[in-house]
Amino acid sequence: MTGVNADTLTAAPWKRLAAPAGVLAAVAAAFAYVGAVDPNEPGHYPVCPLLRLTGLYCPGCGGLRSAHAFVHGDIAAALQDNALAVAGYAAFAVLWTVWAVRAARGRPLRVELGPVRLWSLGALLLIFTVVRNLPFGGWLHP
Repeated sequence: MTGVNADTLTAAPWKRLAAPAGVLAAVAAAFAYVGAVDPNEPGHYPVCPLLRLTGLYCPGCGGLRSAHAFVHGDIAAALQDNALAVAGYAAFAVLWTVWAVRAARGRPLRVELGPVRLWSLGALLLIFTVVRNLPFGGWLHP
């Protein structure tokens, strides 16, 4: 049992699941707030500084509207507002599930993002940002 602390294995399951449960509660609270306070109504949230200063959409533009639509079950609108954010919600759900299962079994979560994966993620964000700001990328506008 290399890399597994003996105290972790003997801890009560609720103690091992405290951190994943806390993160899930925080994320659920954030989604509940965005679901209740409509970002489509002006004045509820600040405007993206990049959009305000340059007129360009950043990779996060439309993320709150996407989360609002996602909470209300409108996946098509969520994808329209920010498709990358919806992919992020799915990735979070998978990663959180793996974390919770590993924690319940007393094993740590190991996420090793090497240089290739980090550069790939950066390239994806850059390509998404560039395409959504080009004339043919209008379908990616929030």
